Amino acid sequence: MTLNDIEQAINFWRQRHPSTGEEQRLCAEANALATPYAQMIMAHQREIDLETLPKTAQRALAVWFEHRTRQAQQQAQQ
Repeated sequence: MTLNDIEQAINFWRQRHPSTGEEQRLCAEANALATPYAQMIMAHQREIDLETLPKTAQRALAVWFEHRTRQAQQQAQQ
């Protein structure tokens, strides 16, 4: 999974469930992805093995990937 993929997934979740409260708290899915995203940036790491991510982050990525795949299929049919 690339750094760009994780960033896109975070943005997907932020659009789906905008930040809340005065502290602009991220939804659970975006929050699950934010930690590995930040760690990758700090380590100058461009890719990460999906299996090394926490299960919550894996599930958030799976939903985003399914959404992205459906969008691509719909665009191909047009």
